Amino acid sequence: QVQFVESGGGLAQPGGSLRLSCRASGSDFNQYSLGWYRQVPGKQREFVARVSSVGNTLYDDAVKDRFIISRRRDYASTMVYLQMNNLQPEDTAVYYCNQMIPKTVRPSFDSWGQGTQVIVSS
Repeated sequence: QVQFVESGGGLAQPGGSLRLSCRASGSDFNQYSLGWYRQVPGKQREFVARVSSVGNTLYDDAVKDRFIISRRRDYASTMVYLQMNNLQPEDTAVYYCNQMIPKTVRPSFDSWGQGTQVIVSS
């Protein structure tokens, strides 16, 4: 059973940083891109960043040059990280991770983790 467990969110001041982590398990993610999405109440979940199986990255324009996505494989799972720098109030959202359909930024799986809440406020 595929499972995504996100962590690392919290409260940050504008200009601050947070590092999100996602543990992905239950499938062989080695051949697929993994990525981060975010959602605010009343809006659709949106793409944030993607990292391919070989480390190539893609970012939404809203976070480009501020966020850095990376991945690492553990023995029984795959970790995906999102280093978030120079945070802005508009980055406030619940952040989720998922595997991505090849050559797209769409999620592979309909099941999502609980997400991790990021709040950027002074």
